[in-house]
Amino acid sequence: MATPSPPPHPDLYSPGCPFTWPELQTLAADGVLAQFHQHGYTLPDVRVSAQLRARAAANAVPASVRQRVVAGRMTAAWIYGCAEEPDKLALLVDAKRRISSLRNTRGCTLHEVRLGPFDVVSMGGLMVSSPLRTAVDIALHVDAGRALPALAGLLARPEQDVRLRLLVLAIEATPRVPHKRSALEKLALLAPSLVPGSPVDVKHAINAPDSAQDVAEVLRVTHLESEP
Repeated sequence: MATPSPPPHPDLYSPGCPFTWPELQTLAADGVLAQFHQHGYTLPDVRVSAQLRARAAANAVPASVRQRVVAGRMTAAWIYGCAEEPDKLALLVDAKRRISSLRNTRGCTLHEVRLGPFDVVSMGGLMVSSPLRTAVDIALHVDAGRALPALAGLLARPEQDVRLRLLVLAIEATPRVPHKRSALEKLALLAPSLVPGSPVDVKHAINAPDSAQDVAEVLRVTHLESEP
């Protein structure tokens, strides 16, 4: 009987690497492994980090499309440890790429967006939207019941480099975006003093930004580019 090959990352176990799905469930029931992802397990004493969650999410994305998509919205919030794992992966596809060839990707929801170089970080073999871009997208596109806890989590972690004032500016300064008023109302629930009834006064004008990158450059904010 052949001995199963060890997993490429000894702190991550997923179906077929090296155990089958029933074997993983049995090991978890016996307390040998702990489940932290729909199809991801680790040892009980291992701290589940953003890197580990990103590797687990990467395993759920077909290798053929992994370099063409970016984990975003609530999936990125989960990777950063600020939300529960969503039922489906939220994957962003840059508008410059052809999305038609990706539509048959199972177990995920695709969103065609504009992405700048400061909007994406790489971790665990997967591209993930930056904390700031994640917060902007959640404020704009996710219902308040799920958005508010995730936004509070992102804002509460200094290592994510997300500031509420910057987030308000990023949303207010982005033109032609649906749900902007709704997004600002969500942020007003987190800190009313930063979201007055009138539009936020942007001190430095920003011409038609396509991403949070433009606001970051004007405000000279350094973003998280990778996680050690």
